[in-house]
Amino acid sequence: MKKFVVTALFAFALLSSFSQTTISPAERQALIEQIKREILDSLRNEGVEKPKDAVDSMRIARQNQWKGKVEFSGYVEAYYQYDFNQPQDGNRPAFVYSHHRHNEININLAYLKLAYNAPRLRANLAVMLGTYANANLAAEPGLLKNIYEANAGINLSKKKQVWLEGGVFMSHIGFESAVSKDCWTVTRSMQADNMPYFESGVKLTYTSDNGKLLVSGLVLNGWQRIQRQSGNSLPSFGWQVQGKPNDKVLINSSSFIGADKPDSIRQMRYFHDLYVIINATDKFGLALSFDVGMEQKAKGSKQYNYWYTPAIIARYVPISQLTLAARVEYYDDKNGVIIATGTPNGFGTLGYSLNLDYSPVSNALFRVEGKLLHSHSDAIFARKDGSYTQFSPSLAVSFAYSFGFMPAVAKQ
Repeated sequence: MKKFVVTALFAFALLSSFSQTTISPAERQALIEQIKREILDSLRNEGVEKPKDAVDSMRIARQNQWKGKVEFSGYVEAYYQYDFNQPQDGNRPAFVYSHHRHNEININLAYLKLAYNAPRLRANLAVMLGTYANANLAAEPGLLKNIYEANAGINLSKKKQVWLEGGVFMSHIGFESAVSKDCWTVTRSMQADNMPYFESGVKLTYTSDNGKLLVSGLVLNGWQRIQRQSGNSLPSFGWQVQGKPNDKVLINSSSFIGADKPDSIRQMRYFHDLYVIINATDKFGLALSFDVGMEQKAKGSKQYNYWYTPAIIARYVPISQLTLAARVEYYDDKNGVIIATGTPNGFGTLGYSLNLDYSPVSNALFRVEGKLLHSHSDAIFARKDGSYTQFSPSLAVSFAYSFGFMPAVAKQ
């Protein structure tokens, strides 16, 4: 660049001398101004690397496919829940795995997460604590109890979204997650509490260019497990198909096939989850779901035990900071495949809840929920005095806060 500038200045001097006798003053001044502009442009661009040819452009484009951004985020939800049956051990009924502590202020879920995202590479690592972790990961050994998410993936296509991922990730089943802030109600439904919140294994996912179709196939370590059940040598399998016919409707179909017991007593389990979310307007939404499952009564048996659960949630947003929600649900598991009661008629329970949310800012949420569970068959809910009743009323209050930022070194 310096050689170019020196050459230009020399040419400028010769031109000034020569032009005094060969061109008019106006033409000479125009040439001088042009040379000045070229010199200044050269100085401004000095040190800026530019592709020398098409090959360099392609190389840089390929490199950018693997370059991404690092994001750090966190979430915490504190809650207080009062069970009017006042259970002696301080726990809500045994089939409740989220917000399950009675009459104490506690943390349902808190996590810190580090994520890396590039066009063809992504990874997530999040560690957690809270009563959700204690209840849902009780079967996991050691530090695995504190893993909320740990996975990495690669996009197998240069032009499409075809991701191959492995590790621990959120379940492909259900529309309610462990993160209460992202759900329409404070507490989880009986349906959500009794199907996988998380899973581990590998999955292959295709998403269409317009984002309206998602298809995923999974090989898993089991039914809500990070480490496979001891003595079980059979992997589990799952798939998911999700479609968005338009901006207001989402339809999801998810399935699971596998066993959650050792090989010696293996009972095959088949499960399907179907839900539809309809955002009819900016103010009103409706979520409808229906799950059905079946499991062999004994190893090699052609007879099955069945369970099913429908649920409906309606949400209304009268103003931007206030949200109302109502839920009606039913869970039927007479043979105790998922929820065992030890009573003659098994588990058959209706649930009702009303929800009020207030969001002072976009990343904070204060919530109140009243809930009633009604067992229409047997008295299954324990009271303080040791007796049992068919009803379980409760009141829950929660406050959730989330945050996220990109470290300065990762910004582009």
